[in-house]
Amino acid sequence: MATVTEVVAVVCSDEPSRLVERDEHLLLSPPHPNPFPVKLWRDHEPLSVVHFPQEYAAVPFAPPRGIYESAQLRVEWQTMDNRQPFYHRNCDVDEISYQIAGDRTLMTELGVVEHRPGEFSRLPRGVAHDNYGRQESHLLFYTPAPVREERNPVRRSEVVFPVFPGWQPGKVNEAVTQCMGSPGHDISVAPVDELRLLEQVHAEKERLQVLTGTGELGMTWLYRSAGFRLGTVRLEPSGQRVYRRTLDADEVQYQISGRRTLVSQRGIVELGPGDFVRIPLGIAYTSVCSEESEHIAVFSDRELPQIAETSRAAEPYTPELLAALQA
Repeated sequence: MATVTEVVAVVCSDEPSRLVERDEHLLLSPPHPNPFPVKLWRDHEPLSVVHFPQEYAAVPFAPPRGIYESAQLRVEWQTMDNRQPFYHRNCDVDEISYQIAGDRTLMTELGVVEHRPGEFSRLPRGVAHDNYGRQESHLLFYTPAPVREERNPVRRSEVVFPVFPGWQPGKVNEAVTQCMGSPGHDISVAPVDELRLLEQVHAEKERLQVLTGTGELGMTWLYRSAGFRLGTVRLEPSGQRVYRRTLDADEVQYQISGRRTLVSQRGIVELGPGDFVRIPLGIAYTSVCSEESEHIAVFSDRELPQIAETSRAAEPYTPELLAALQA
């Protein structure tokens, strides 16, 4: 069996990574039989995949679907073909969004962003915002403030009136929430003067920053805070497999484009656009792809339980399964 390199990383600090040489078969195999009559280690479930289609499908309005949630991070998926029915203001978190598909107008006190697929933006804690989506879908990441950008923006929010064609200020509410914006944690809901709220932009110097990945191979870091980090990863076919083991954070991956096979100590599974998977801290894994692949990687230094229904699970490792990938 091949000798492979494993990168042992600490992503939520600036500690250097370590490189370890491994026998790949032993790295992926179950442990040797226990010589003692007592149980020495736990049984672990294989990696589970959650899937939401990237193609728009008409559905009645529904709140965002929670996928992973802890005290450190909440990850949601949402689809829209309408106005959000209220303005929202977070008390405790910064709110990062990623545009998967379709068009979405993000209206805030710091200006307006016309989101296009592949773009990220961050709403600082306490900034009121609303959305107008047109056959679109996007991801939301809520994590305790403050979060900072790790690269320069491609553009910023702008002063736009009317905020979208046909817009007229209406009778709307503003909801103030805690607990990372999760349902049932509103603090106050009250009517708001929409025009006055959006005209607050004239008194603000700060603007929202729109980020994208670089398109270069490897990791592009985008956002960071204490115990949280987010970036995009672009891969291309390669005959060399390098494993990664993160010591200080659970990792959630969202497949943007392309197909790849995730090979891990918790099983082997194929990932395609719209798939989510969580890799617990301390688990070695690598990706095998026969085409260009891009995914989002989100790291949280707290355990990040899955709250959405599982779509499918990884298969246990066998030498034959790995050989088929090599072929």
